[in-house]
Amino acid sequence: MNDWTLVYDGFDPSGEGTREALCTLGNGRFATRGATPDGEPRTPGTYVAGCYNRLTSVVAGHAVTNEDIVNLPDWLPLTFATPGREWFRPERAALLAYRHELDLRHGVLVRDLRWRDEEGRVTRVRQRRLVSMAEPCLAAMETTFTAENWSGPMRVRATLDGRVSNRGVARYRDLRGDHLTGHATGSEDHLAWLTASTRSSHITVALAARIDTGTPSPAPDRAPGARPRPRPGHVFSDHVLGLARGRPATLTKIVALTTSRDPAIHDPRSAALGHVRRAPPFDGLLARHEAAWERLWRRAGLDVGAHRLAQAVHAHIFHLVQTLSPHTADLDVGVPARGLHGEAYRGHVFWDELFVQPWLALRFPEVSLGLLHYRWRRLPEARAAARAAGHEGAMFPWQSGSDGREETPALHLNPLSGRWLPDHSRLQRHVGLAIAYNVWQHYLATGAMPVWCAELLLDIARFFASLAVLHGDRYEIRGVMGPDEYHDAYPGADVPGLANNAYTNVMTAWLLMRARDTAALAPDLRPAADELARWDDVSRRLRVDFHDGVISQFTGYGDLLELDWERYRGVRRLDRALEADGDDVNRYKASKQADTLMLCYLLTGEELTGLLERLGYPVERGLIPRTVSYYLARTSHGSTLSAVVHAWVLARFNRAQSWRFFTEALYSDIKDVQGGTTSEGIHLGAMGGTLDLLQRCYLGLELHPDGLRLDPLLPGRLGVLSMPIRYHGRRLFIDADHNEARVNGTARRTYTRGEAIMTGTGDFGRRLIHCRERLGLSREQVAGRAAMSPGYLRYLEENPDMPDTGALYRLADALQTTVQELMGGGLDRPPGHGPAMANPTMEALDQEECLRLISPGGIGRVAFSSSRGPTVLPVNYKLHHGVIVFRTASGGPMDQDLRSGLEGVDIKIAFEVDKIDETNREGWSVLVQGAAHHVTADEMEEVADSGVTPWAGGERRLYIRIVPQQIAGRRIHGM
Repeated sequence: MNDWTLVYDGFDPSGEGTREALCTLGNGRFATRGATPDGEPRTPGTYVAGCYNRLTSVVAGHAVTNEDIVNLPDWLPLTFATPGREWFRPERAALLAYRHELDLRHGVLVRDLRWRDEEGRVTRVRQRRLVSMAEPCLAAMETTFTAENWSGPMRVRATLDGRVSNRGVARYRDLRGDHLTGHATGSEDHLAWLTASTRSSHITVALAARIDTGTPSPAPDRAPGARPRPRPGHVFSDHVLGLARGRPATLTKIVALTTSRDPAIHDPRSAALGHVRRAPPFDGLLARHEAAWERLWRRAGLDVGAHRLAQAVHAHIFHLVQTLSPHTADLDVGVPARGLHGEAYRGHVFWDELFVQPWLALRFPEVSLGLLHYRWRRLPEARAAARAAGHEGAMFPWQSGSDGREETPALHLNPLSGRWLPDHSRLQRHVGLAIAYNVWQHYLATGAMPVWCAELLLDIARFFASLAVLHGDRYEIRGVMGPDEYHDAYPGADVPGLANNAYTNVMTAWLLMRARDTAALAPDLRPAADELARWDDVSRRLRVDFHDGVISQFTGYGDLLELDWERYRGVRRLDRALEADGDDVNRYKASKQADTLMLCYLLTGEELTGLLERLGYPVERGLIPRTVSYYLARTSHGSTLSAVVHAWVLARFNRAQSWRFFTEALYSDIKDVQGGTTSEGIHLGAMGGTLDLLQRCYLGLELHPDGLRLDPLLPGRLGVLSMPIRYHGRRLFIDADHNEARVNGTARRTYTRGEAIMTGTGDFGRRLIHCRERLGLSREQVAGRAAMSPGYLRYLEENPDMPDTGALYRLADALQTTVQELMGGGLDRPPGHGPAMANPTMEALDQEECLRLISPGGIGRVAFSSSRGPTVLPVNYKLHHGVIVFRTASGGPMDQDLRSGLEGVDIKIAFEVDKIDETNREGWSVLVQGAAHHVTADEMEEVADSGVTPWAGGERRLYIRIVPQQIAGRRIHGM
């Protein structure tokens, strides 16, 4: 099993929805499900973050308005046909092989298939797809055809299809999904375009597409059939590729997606056309895209060693980052509960950020801050909602979308009974507690509390303080729902809501204490003394109930009936099952997911007992373990978040059970443990929660205002855990095993904010490797000598970072060198550092000697005039059949500024190789001038065996050759 690849072999119509969701590609701005570009069944979905629309439907005789994330026009459709045959469809083709591979490291989806048509012709088709992480408006799909036993024309049809609707969730299909209207299609300079608008939010979306066939484009009047053909709601173009037996032929579809919400555009259509015109060929897009993902993985990497769980961990990071990438930081969007992977929960923002942002804040603080901005921009709406409900401060909605109003539907469908039922989940006021918790976590991770963040936390505190009403000698919060979600009212009650949910009340006490701390950090927003005094009083006298020696989930919970769990064994959604049986889950001690135990998820044991004691409730010995066991036995785990929370709270009580819940959460989407929900979109909160569980629970990483602490307790089956984090603007490497925890490779359990860390340099790792290999030492040997972990040494070798001073001196000793040399104090001096020789002599070299000197290949420099002025770049080169060959990146300076000889233009460039021996003060230099050409596909076979590798590493598939026209050389001698 490859740790970096998800593989799906064979065509499985029943599993296509799940595969589509898990093969979604995105860049934080938009994402496209992994639907096939042809055939059925397919559930195409392209979603732009924050693009919502409202429609009104009639449900159970009532007009109901719902806001949904909009399924935008489908850019994927592309099909093909062999001579005289119908368009290819996998569900009716004679498939000889069929395979999807999702490359998690590089964000590329590959479909590889072979099929035999009715005439016995066997064709292989390989498709590579990306949604660019480097250029967030672009996506592309490359299709390569190889006729294995025939030659002839292959017809290809590429389409942009606006005839889509929101149909991705079966239980929503009785509701309207026709969010797009006003479709228009056309072509411009052989580029296809399509526009449409959302019906009520009036967002205009545009797609533009370019088709590259890997050969020079003929003149338009010589390309009948290649021009796009506009039709109502869609536009397509037909192409013919001449296939020769055994020789691949490629067609690429490059697409730009823009909307009227984008910055720096005049209109979406012209912007999309501009993006697609300027886009480089597929290899150029791929190179930039892969480089962007490489940078992301450097920040987001979380290493569990060679453990078999590594693949799932990588998948969770991948889906989290492509939903909430650095591109997201500039957008006005929150955390969609199902990512940008499907239409479940209508793309709404719930409290899932609680499980996501603590992980983001330590790696992508700019994204974490952007998500808090989403909430802050909706603060006026939250304030208005609080006032309307008779409260102070800000009351945030349980489900949020475009403008921050409450988007929780008034009715929901029970698919087991077919009945539409009232939905009271908007009473989950604790969403505000999640927002405040994330503000505080962001502060602990970054050391920054912007004024507007303080404003957000303080207004949420005002709301919860106003919810608390004095009854006797205790403050009570009534009329709410807890995270459990099953219990929305007391049995037989006419009015929904519960009193004194323990999670809500205890976290309110926590919030009011943090509000006082926040007021000290933002003195301009400091509340009046009487308000602070009331907050302090409420935080000391909120009511918490107990029964049977455990914390009660809410007042009266202990009086509920016990459920016949044997009868409902394995049923995750008890609320639906009981309602279908004519019963009510409110009557029973049964939870969908963790509720009271959420306190143990957000707070350390010390914090929780401290809060309870501050509230005046002496904590008896064993209270927390008893409470954990009590509710674990009464939970159906109807949410993927439940496994995350229970894995966390059991980590120090029952390690075996903790591991079982952790692995369930880790595979909840990959294995679709809830039976069909993954196809509607991945569970982003569970994915973020598993990653946060690894770092803050198993690694025991605690953030405090004065620094961080480590208290690891790794599960027995997990041998090592390592990761880079960004703490208070500094990069740290944290790793641990069963013996010790380490910060920057050194055994320790604390790190104080402000400790000195040396400035990073990308050359340091290269020098470490050079010194280590020179001595013939392994990483483990050097790490042992330097008293640091091998994982940290690997991190230093592979990332542009530097250790602290102590570690630097230990490394120098271990490598038998000096700190100066490791820092580059001599290794990287430019040539000519020494004094000039006294009596130099110059010797001219003839052409034969010049070619002899450069024939071994190596490193040279090319110089040319670019659009940015004179440019000089280093390259690895080979002299191949008298021609200089090197590789560079598609879309790079050479690709952009050197015009191919195919276009009839020769650009003369200079190429220089030199060798300088400063010790003997002599050397030579060879200068070659000649015409530079891109190596064409026909010439590729000729140069592919040259063995040249790129200077900068990576794929860099663009070959360039220089045909020498002038060669000159000089040798200098010292006397």
